[in-house]
Amino acid sequence: MHTSIASSKIKSAYNTLKPIVRHTPLQLDFYLSQKYQCNVYLKREDLQIVRSFKLRGAYYAISQLPLLKKESGITCASAGNHAQGVAYTCKSLKIKGIIFMPITTPSQKISQVQFFGGKYVEIKLVGESFDDCLETAQHYTMKHNMSFIPPFDSENVIAGQGTVAMEIIEDSLLPIDYVIVPIGGGGLISGVGSFFHEKMPQTKIVGVEPSGAASMSAALSAGKPVKLQEINKFVDGAAVAQIGEHNYEQSRIFLEKMILVSEDQVCSTILEMYTKLGIVVEPAGALSITALDEMKSNIIGKNIICIVSGGNNDINRLEEIKERSLRYENLQ
Repeated sequence: MHTSIASSKIKSAYNTLKPIVRHTPLQLDFYLSQKYQCNVYLKREDLQIVRSFKLRGAYYAISQLPLLKKESGITCASAGNHAQGVAYTCKSLKIKGIIFMPITTPSQKISQVQFFGGKYVEIKLVGESFDDCLETAQHYTMKHNMSFIPPFDSENVIAGQGTVAMEIIEDSLLPIDYVIVPIGGGGLISGVGSFFHEKMPQTKIVGVEPSGAASMSAALSAGKPVKLQEINKFVDGAAVAQIGEHNYEQSRIFLEKMILVSEDQVCSTILEMYTKLGIVVEPAGALSITALDEMKSNIIGKNIICIVSGGNNDINRLEEIKERSLRYENLQ
């Protein structure tokens, strides 16, 4: 039986990461605050070194490996952002890394992984989805006696992601009513939610998933992690067929509510953030802001924090994003 990850473990990750990661800004957004008649603060993890929060968990998990395991090299499977965090870590710690990515990964993410890892990483493109890719990576890891760095289902990864919550609490001058967190495999929400649950239990934690890949919602209904038979891969940073075991066990303790948003609605948010706020987000990075629409009647006058999880958007997807947004706008 897993319990919520202790804040002391997140604090230890915070101290390790302090000289490595960027302490990202917590910004009051005037446009969204006016639109929803509340105070909307954006936690800008899209401004993190690898343009997503994933560097935190990857670096902390790798830094905790014993020396011999570091020397044997590491592997990971990722649709992109975790891979960039792992690649950056491999280069800064001078560790060999083999990075498995699905063949459907946007080319922008593949070139970024190569850029951050340089000569320390080798990329292998395998499988149609993250889950196919994961299986191959784990098999390779065993065969070559390397260490696999999970994208979300690991206590050290969760502790690293939880440092986002420490920064939010450090920078926030007001009591926080809601923290809205995007969910893919559950690494971010289990870390952030655990820290708030212990330090600021009055703050409500809301999770957001794309409706085509709602693995946390499915787990909460079933009472255990279940594998979705089919997922929509459009929100690639959150398209995970099965929520992590640790992530589910921890999140169910503190999750106030889950919100599902359509992939098309996410596209409207991406365009709105670009035109109104001048912020470039990837689909997963737009989830928390999209959720504001579903919460508007409950948040008037409240202090809300939306975690903008990543900004690795491939410009080649712009046409599809526009098309999907138009489809959504016509439904309203």
